[in-house]
Amino acid sequence: MLFNPRLPVILKTMQLGLEAQNVAVLRMMRLAAGGARAQGEARRMIFEKVAAGIEAQTVAASGLATGQKDTVTASKVVRVLKRRVRANKRRLSRR
Repeated sequence: MLFNPRLPVILKTMQLGLEAQNVAVLRMMRLAAGGARAQGEARRMIFEKVAAGIEAQTVAASGLATGQKDTVTASKVVRVLKRRVRANKRRLSRR
């Protein structure tokens, strides 16, 4: 059996997707509740997505510019996004 060098990145990405779905549910619950917290969450969501995109692009560009393997660069990008998703999960899980 041949080992696919991209398999670990694929699995990490799948795990990130599942965690992001949990965050989406928590966020929708917060938005559905309405009020000032929901408005603040809506604004925060937009800013966080832009910041996460910029950070992920910076990491990817840095990896490409320095000649890193694509799997290494992809793992670093997933790590950046995972850190942000987990921070959101912690924040949204508090009351």
